[in-house]
Amino acid sequence: MWPRKLFERSLTINKLGKPLLPNRNPASKTVVCWKHTESGNWELDEETIFTKDHEQLRNSLNKIIQQEINPFVDAWEEAKIFPAHQVFKTLGEAGFLGVTKPVEYGGLGLDYSYSLAVAEELGNIRCGGIPMAIGVQTDMATPALARFGSHDLKEQFLEPSIKGEMVACLGVSEQGAGSDVASIQTTAKSDGDDFVINGGKMWITNGTQADWMCCLANTSKSKNIHDNKSLICIPMDSAGVTIAKKIDKIGMQSSDTAQIYFEDVRVPKSFLIGKEGKGFAYQMLQFQEERLWCSAVGLRPMEIMIQETIEYTKTRKIFGKSVLSNQSVYFRLAELQTEVELLRSLIYRAIGLYVKGHDVTNLASMCKLKVGRLTREASDACLQYWGGMGFTQENIVSRFYRDLRLTSIGGGADEVMLSIISKYMGTLPKPPKKQKKKEDD
Repeated sequence: MWPRKLFERSLTINKLGKPLLPNRNPASKTVVCWKHTESGNWELDEETIFTKDHEQLRNSLNKIIQQEINPFVDAWEEAKIFPAHQVFKTLGEAGFLGVTKPVEYGGLGLDYSYSLAVAEELGNIRCGGIPMAIGVQTDMATPALARFGSHDLKEQFLEPSIKGEMVACLGVSEQGAGSDVASIQTTAKSDGDDFVINGGKMWITNGTQADWMCCLANTSKSKNIHDNKSLICIPMDSAGVTIAKKIDKIGMQSSDTAQIYFEDVRVPKSFLIGKEGKGFAYQMLQFQEERLWCSAVGLRPMEIMIQETIEYTKTRKIFGKSVLSNQSVYFRLAELQTEVELLRSLIYRAIGLYVKGHDVTNLASMCKLKVGRLTREASDACLQYWGGMGFTQENIVSRFYRDLRLTSIGGGADEVMLSIISKYMGTLPKPPKKQKKKEDD
């Protein structure tokens, strides 16, 4: 049973139109953990933030992954693109593109722990590119629109994105401004009832297939670089939008990534998300969810690499015995699995606090830093045990080795995460104050 039907049946609606989970008996016996987790023999229900509803949602998604996505991943990887509109339509009809979005626009209206459940399950897709593309649609390009956009704007862009009828992309990074968001140069100048947009965006996931972009642009000449930016919805078929090229990457092959230029692109001011000048703040809020999502989606690929490495090294012989029989190998795999579980606990803690309304920028940055480093460590260690086969295209470990390298770069590089964490610790040096020029006597 697909989740939309499941939740229509099992959820009640409060006076505000928000779905409420069924009441649970606190005294009832509950058991925990996803069936895929390698940390124990339990089933689900009490891992601090998860319930049977999360499990049902996740099981429904897994059916789609195994039937509609994984059988075609190899072909899409070879073609270096996947049919985003087709896949998103399937996911949208099942309710997976609007898990946390308002019910009045087609979403399920659930809290962010359900988005985490979806992200973790998407890690079962046999590549990194497709989960990333889905995450852009659900947790990177649309959160600010859902939270701050006008009713008309949500009807025009959010609702069809939730249904999978539109593909979205996020336009923040530029050639000279990746993790340094405040340094973007794209402008949106006021002209009557319109904005006229000029500039360009780089590394845009879904860029060649997207119907619209959530674009961060400078809308004023204010010297305060944090107060002069706005988020604007740009239809990708607008006059003056040019897809300059599809970028050839070392990994994430099935996900299309584009460089895009804007030349006198005219959009109505009604396409502004929220208030003018608040774009930087809105984007920082989006980054919290993006970084939590990126952390969660990295868990299952690491477990898959560890498990498939165990299976391979059981049968691979060296000097008359299996590779796995060497203590250094099974101890190393045990260490990696322990690290994955530690990361999972950190992610679950951050999500639990976020659902309760806390600012988790610090914890989200820690999660993002750790998942980036651990995916690199795990993929490198596992690949080593595959020997020559690890250096071929014929196994999942080498694919994840290439794909997951992006985790330490995209969505804020490791060094940016370290700077944020250092700032919260009070150890980040403050920039020197600019001295005022003395006036001549």
